[in-house]
Amino acid sequence: MIRNRQEIKKLFEAFGNLNVLVAGDVMIDAYLWGKVDRISPEAPVPIVSVHRRESLLGGAANVALNLKALGANPILCSVIGDDTRGNEFLELLKKEGLDTSGICRSSQRITTTKFRIIGNKAQMLRVDEEIDTDLNSADTENLIESVTSTINKKGIDVIILQDYNKGILTFTTISRILAEAKRKKIPVAVDPKKANFDAYHGIALFKPNLKELREGLKMDIDQGNTSQLLNAIDKLHEDQYVETVLTTLSEAGVLVSRLKEGEPREVVNIPAHLRSIADVSGAGDTVISVAALCLALGTTAHELAVISNLAGGLVCEHIGVVPVNKEKLLSETLALSKS
Repeated sequence: MIRNRQEIKKLFEAFGNLNVLVAGDVMIDAYLWGKVDRISPEAPVPIVSVHRRESLLGGAANVALNLKALGANPILCSVIGDDTRGNEFLELLKKEGLDTSGICRSSQRITTTKFRIIGNKAQMLRVDEEIDTDLNSADTENLIESVTSTINKKGIDVIILQDYNKGILTFTTISRILAEAKRKKIPVAVDPKKANFDAYHGIALFKPNLKELREGLKMDIDQGNTSQLLNAIDKLHEDQYVETVLTTLSEAGVLVSRLKEGEPREVVNIPAHLRSIADVSGAGDTVISVAALCLALGTTAHELAVISNLAGGLVCEHIGVVPVNKEKLLSETLALSKS
C-alpha cells in the first residue's frame, strides 16, 4: 500500500523543494510532422508531405524537463557542440526556463540531433546526427568543473546520471562525479547503458531496462521468470553495491529490489496499467526523474515503484517525447492510495 491522500499531496508538494543535478548526454529531438497519401515512384517508400517542424529538448535535457514539470529545480551539466544546433539547444533551454550555466561547449563535437519523421501520426523514420566517441581530456575537465561547481553552489539533493552512450559519461567522468557525490553525501540515481554498466559502484538507485540488464550483465534473462530477474539484480547489489535496482519491463511494468544494510530486502513487482500506447520515446527519462525525486525524499521502495510506473505509462499515451503531467500523475497516484 502507498500512503494516504494527504501524505501523497505533501510528497508531490515536496518535489518543489529539491535541487537536482542532471549529468549526461543531451540532444535535440527534431520532428517533421506530415501526411502520407502516396508511395514514392523512386523507391517503395512513403512520401511524407511535411506541414510542421518542431525541435524539443531530448536525452538528459528531457529528464530536466520532467523534473521541472514535477516542480523540482533541475540543473543540467553536459557538453554540446560549438555549432548552430548548439545555439538552438541553448535557446530551447532558455525557452523552457532551464538553467544553462552547467552546459559546456566544444569545438571538437557536434550537438546531437535526432530527426523523427512522423506521417499520419506514426513515426516513419529516425535520422541521427551525432558524434558518439568519448570526450577528450579538455572537455572532460570542463564537464567535471561544471559538475563540481554546481554541487558546491546549488545545494544539490540528488544527482541523476543519464547515459545514452554518446560519449559524455565516460569511465573517468562517472568515477569522478561519484567520488564528489560520495564526499558530499548526495544520493545518485543512474539510467545506464551497456558501455559503462559496471562503472557505477555504491550508488543509491540503478534503473536499467531488461535489455540493458541482459547486455550489461551478459546474462540470459526471461522477462517472465522473476527468479532469473532477481538473480541478475543480486549481482548489482553484491558486486556493485547498488542499494535500489529499478528494472523497467515494458508492458510487464517494473520490478524494484532494495537492499539496505541491516534491513530486510524489499522486492516490489508492479504490473503496467492498461493504457492506449502511442509512443514509448522518453518514458525512461520520466521514470528516472520520478524515481530520483522519490529517492531524495526517502519514500518506500513500493511507493517509488508505483509512482514511477504510473509516470512512465502516462507519457506513452502521447506521440513524441513529452514531460509527465504532474496533475495527472498526482490524480492517478491518489486513486491508488489507501484512504
